[in-house]
Amino acid sequence: MKIGIIECGPVPAALQARYGSYPAMFAGQLAPLLPGARFSTISVERGEALAAPDTQDAWLLTGSRHGVYDDLPWIAPLKAFIRDAAAMKRPVVGVCFGHQIIAEALGGRVEKAAAGWRVGLETYTTMLDGNGAARSIALPAFHQDQVVVPPPGAEIVAHSPACAHAALRYMQAPVLSLQFHPEFSRPYLADLIAVLGKQAEAPGLPANATTDETGMRWIADFLAETQPSARQP
Repeated sequence: MKIGIIECGPVPAALQARYGSYPAMFAGQLAPLLPGARFSTISVERGEALAAPDTQDAWLLTGSRHGVYDDLPWIAPLKAFIRDAAAMKRPVVGVCFGHQIIAEALGGRVEKAAAGWRVGLETYTTMLDGNGAARSIALPAFHQDQVVVPPPGAEIVAHSPACAHAALRYMQAPVLSLQFHPEFSRPYLADLIAVLGKQAEAPGLPANATTDETGMRWIADFLAETQPSARQP
């Protein structure tokens, strides 16, 4: 499986030496879950051109310091790419900014949340992979914007009191998007809060905080099940 990772923003400069990049985080965590997967990266923020959606088996859009409404030269082409991928039924995953721009591209709306910044471990309710029963998961959040109106045909698969559309599964195209950050390790989340916490009005991370691996497993399962070979009888 060829997975193209679209890098929409960098790890803060002060943390790059220790943690690398967001594409590296995703590739490092997904590789053991998707044996044989090959990863490549296109950095739209650095001006790299998008490839055609059918050049990869699936795509993943990372988070970003930018907003989907920012006047940047790569925003409109990325929205067009998302619409093209959906029309081709090419699987797409979006995380944080990726979650938001997919929603905007496919007919939803993103705004700054009335509740303000959501930073640290957030508890979400989901019925996905819970045998039909609701359960709680704790995953890293670091966002101010969020989806306030989901696109037509998008099913809410995770939510919290402060984030009603925390994860969406699209019914008319193979798309899964998450507002939270399954790629963030506990050390990275703590260091990110230390570096950007004042800007985001963020609390510290409790010393005993642990993160749930559910989000990355969702991504891996989604990518595996949406490949053509998995859909054949």
